[in-house]
Amino acid sequence: MTKRETTSMKVGILDSTLREGEQTPGVVFTIDQRVEIAKALSDIGVQMIEAGHPAVSSDIYEGIKRIMKLKREGIITSEIVGHSRAVKKDIEVAAELEVDRIAIFYGVSDIHLKAKHHVTREEALNIIAETISYARSHGVKVRFTAEDGSRTDLNYLIQVCKTARDSGADRVSIADTVGILYPTKTRELFSTLVREVPGLEFDIHAHNDLGLAVANALAAVEGGATIIHTTVNGLGERVGIVPLQVIAAALKYHFGIEVVKLNKLQQLASLIEKYSGIPMPPNYPITGDYAFIHKAGIHVAGVLNDPSTYEFMPPETFGRSRDYVIDKYTGKHALKDRFEKLGVKLSDIELDQVLAKIKSNPNVRFYRDVDLLEIAESVTGRVLKPKPPENIEALISVKCDSNVYTTAVTRRLAVIPGVKEVMEISGDYDVLVKVEAKDTNELNQIIENIRAVKGVNSTLTSLVLKKM
Repeated sequence: MTKRETTSMKVGILDSTLREGEQTPGVVFTIDQRVEIAKALSDIGVQMIEAGHPAVSSDIYEGIKRIMKLKREGIITSEIVGHSRAVKKDIEVAAELEVDRIAIFYGVSDIHLKAKHHVTREEALNIIAETISYARSHGVKVRFTAEDGSRTDLNYLIQVCKTARDSGADRVSIADTVGILYPTKTRELFSTLVREVPGLEFDIHAHNDLGLAVANALAAVEGGATIIHTTVNGLGERVGIVPLQVIAAALKYHFGIEVVKLNKLQQLASLIEKYSGIPMPPNYPITGDYAFIHKAGIHVAGVLNDPSTYEFMPPETFGRSRDYVIDKYTGKHALKDRFEKLGVKLSDIELDQVLAKIKSNPNVRFYRDVDLLEIAESVTGRVLKPKPPENIEALISVKCDSNVYTTAVTRRLAVIPGVKEVMEISGDYDVLVKVEAKDTNELNQIIENIRAVKGVNSTLTSLVLKKM
């Protein structure tokens, strides 16, 4: 399927970070965090937010209550979905919160019917019909989730979908609950369901147990699914489900569909990393630290000539910038470019000598600019003065006092002239500030203004190097 053939494709995102994401072992969101996450998801353009299962606990209930208040005030614009078992009591709890949609789930595979529900296929159909009708009687839209749908007999799954439709559901989610689908099978499954059960729209809820969740989600879209379930950073039961940032990039690249604001993915990923307490691997796609950093000499040489040689999309699309590492893998092109950025001119012979010194220390992980200048001075015998940078972009890591609310500090930082973006992060520092300055004097002034903010304990500044 080509990009031209998919221009009319309709697909959106349901993000379940607040429901599926909190089912990640060790992850618990506070009420305030739940509200902040919902606002961030709405701001990025997520079509639906699965805000949680309100019957589970009082904090989830209160979180959804506050989220719905913001929805009524127009601050949150996404459709808000409340999760529910196929139990009338759960449905009543969700309905009283006046959510936009109730998502009723029920295991429909034979193994679930026998080992969990202890009912026959026919009894299950009656339960599904009764509970969907009951939810619809409260005047709310209903999505039915066919739990373990990927291991359900196809003919029976079609019966389940028709029952859900005829009882008032306008959407059915097919859950690959244990992550055993593969793309060809996924595409065939959704194509069949779309053909056999007209009048319904279908969601894909793909778990990542075999590492195929993103591929299966794309295949489901090709088969006719119109909503993909995601979590930020791929959180969820066991190894999680489809990561929002990865599927959003894939949909843009393969189908030309921009389902969310791609330039805000990094900020959102950092927020969830902080609140979940689960660090993102540096080699994570799109939002990992290394996503747009190049190392091998031949790669860097290619990127310096034309970034598309080793980048599938420009990092600026995602609010990122490219960089490269100087170490034993570095080639002469990268070294020359780095010294030119520093305003230092070296002859070819001198560059060869610097490169030889770098390669003679193979255990050094990477060389900082100050390290390169020291090596160059030892080779040339000259004192090298790098030129003052202009049009500076910098990332300033901020550590907050332990007795202050980090979000209050971020609000104060966001209004400082020169500050372009503020993100709460996890790790040794609490906040990451992206700034732009015309020269070093202006940069120093911005840094001083940041340090003067009440609650700021210390800062660490890193300059962003990028090819102009």
